[in-house]
Amino acid sequence: MRHTPLRMAIRVLPDELIDQIAAGEVIERPASVVKELVENSLDADATRIEILVERGGIGLMRVHDDGCGIAFDELEIALARHATSKIGSLNDLESVATLGFRGEALPSIASVSRLRITSRSEGAQHGAEVSAEAGAIKPVRPAAHTRGTTIEVRDLFFNVPARRKFVRSEATELGHIVRLTERLALSRPEVSFRLRSGERVLLDTGAQAREGSAPEARLRAVLGEEFLARAVPVTHAAGAVALSGWIGLPTAARAQPHEQFWFVNGRAVRDRLLMNAVRLAYRDVLYHGRHPSYALYLTVSPEAVDVNAHPAKLEVRFREAHGIHDLVMRVLQRALAATRPNVASIPVAPGWRAGAPGSARLSAPAERSPWALVRAVREGDGEFAWQNAAASLAEDETSDLSAASLGLAEEVRTRSDQPLGTALAQLHGIYILAQSREGLVLVDMHAAHERVLYERLKVQHAAGSVPSQQLIEPLVIELRPHEMDALLEHQAAWTQAGFLIDALGPTRLAVRSVPALLVGRNTAEIVRSVLSELDLGAGVHHLDDVADRFLATLACRTAIHAQRRLTLPEMDALLRQMETGERTNQCNHGRPTWTRLTLAELDQLFLRGR
Repeated sequence: MRHTPLRMAIRVLPDELIDQIAAGEVIERPASVVKELVENSLDADATRIEILVERGGIGLMRVHDDGCGIAFDELEIALARHATSKIGSLNDLESVATLGFRGEALPSIASVSRLRITSRSEGAQHGAEVSAEAGAIKPVRPAAHTRGTTIEVRDLFFNVPARRKFVRSEATELGHIVRLTERLALSRPEVSFRLRSGERVLLDTGAQAREGSAPEARLRAVLGEEFLARAVPVTHAAGAVALSGWIGLPTAARAQPHEQFWFVNGRAVRDRLLMNAVRLAYRDVLYHGRHPSYALYLTVSPEAVDVNAHPAKLEVRFREAHGIHDLVMRVLQRALAATRPNVASIPVAPGWRAGAPGSARLSAPAERSPWALVRAVREGDGEFAWQNAAASLAEDETSDLSAASLGLAEEVRTRSDQPLGTALAQLHGIYILAQSREGLVLVDMHAAHERVLYERLKVQHAAGSVPSQQLIEPLVIELRPHEMDALLEHQAAWTQAGFLIDALGPTRLAVRSVPALLVGRNTAEIVRSVLSELDLGAGVHHLDDVADRFLATLACRTAIHAQRRLTLPEMDALLRQMETGERTNQCNHGRPTWTRLTLAELDQLFLRGR
């Protein structure tokens, strides 16, 4: 049976209902209240902010600051709708430099709680207090208070049962408040934050002297030492735009996007444009479904950004959105391109630390200074090509062991200053073992070669000069009809990668030229493998761009695979290319390509020196 809505006469809504509708837009949960109150404290130039919550914020939220305070005769006005001291004209709205400006937060909170504000402005002889219950404001009265403001919010949503039903458990709501406070603490390192739940202290950060935009001590206090140990700094300035902060190494990516922080002019935001720029910067160094960690600070002219684009001010709108997106993406791409083996920073994969004899466990890498990006590496030994590698050293197997050992020892000494050292052997046809000055290096040869090939293909593709070789006789490959359709749909990508192909029929493909790196390889198998992966589409692939997906898949299918017997010169050639290539600390899918055991860690494994 169709229900016909009841037709009502047009009327002006009562103030009480208007306030509750406004509160629904601004106050989603207890954390929303804390956000609005703390942002007011920051706008008041507070240097110390203390937050107390009870019962996940539903019972009580109290925010105390040492800011400039509210004058006696302005307390009652502060609870009126659209009353603010932060803007006074349209011109002010177009260049907002404060966190709050609409004058909605306090009246919205007062309409759905029991609110009390106690404050004392600078120079006042005493403080004052005003309270409200369900929007009904009581007269202002004198009260004892130090310079600053204390706001108490009790029994949130007590008069709106429909909203109260959507509040989660106390533990869940407390978790939201903790994460919000961490975000606010990262936005203002020069302000001290203290968060308590009852008698428990959940966060306590001292004020930090500003060192750039992301002081190391505040990051350590909020995100922990592990974040700093597995992150690299970012600093870039171009005119009125500045970008700084820290980005996590690709192999420090997480299953959930919990450690992603964006700040625009000191405002914590979750802006889709900025988050997309980061995603694109990481697109060929992460596992599909993994999320990078970062804390990034963007400074732009207030006139160049609209902060009035979202009810909760979580998103912003840039006047030059494309330029901002491109700048962020390229700056981060350059920083990630430097993630290669070097002497000063051990990668990605954690080091080993010995436990009981005969066992080992993973641990965090050694402490280092993330501010310094050491990019100086020695030049490589030439192209990684099997036909140019030295002849196999198989004859050494039958030579005198001591003589072979002496020769190898001399080779190790001449290469020990290289970050990845010199190759010693293959392990199970999968890993390369190498000796460096610091200890033992282990390299996943397929992952490493895949990254080297991918970076080379990208450079050649960008220059439009992928070397190819024409076949004497075309290679005819039988495909299924839908595979042929998919190949022809992306024929331009194949052509740019060095293939010359055409259809001989609905299911027959003629390959007339192939990239030079495929000469002598099973081209038909590689073509089918690339087609199979491209058929997955962008929705389930870690790369969105068709050309990048194609090149990454081609590199993966072309790279050396397990059980390929390599000579020592071939292994060394790969190590040298890893040291000079870009992003070679991880493969195209985000897996680490190498790690190492230091001499000290090896000594611990064997209990040496005890």
